[in-house]
Amino acid sequence: MARLLRTMARTAAISGTATAASGRVRQRQAQQLANQAAAQGAGAATPTPSPEADLDHQIAALEKLAKLKEQGIITQEEFDAKKKQILGL
Repeated sequence: MARLLRTMARTAAISGTATAASGRVRQRQAQQLANQAAAQGAGAATPTPSPEADLDHQIAALEKLAKLKEQGIITQEEFDAKKKQILGL
C-alpha cells in the first residue's frame, strides 16, 4: 500500500511539474507571438528575453526538482534525466 501511495505521489509530482512547465512554455510562446505582431505593426525590433531571466527559470526548476528527489518522490535517474532536459543537454 505504501509503495502504491509513493508511486501515486511521484506520478502526481511529475505530472504537476510537466503541466506547469508546458503552461509556462505556452505562455512564453504566446507572449513572443504578441511581441512579434506588435513589432511588425510598429516597425520595431522584437525584444529578446534576457539570458538572466532564462537562467533564473532554470535554477528555480532545478531547485524544485531537487526537493522532489530529497523527498523520495523521484529517483536519481528521473532527476538526472529531467535535469538534462532543463539544461538542454
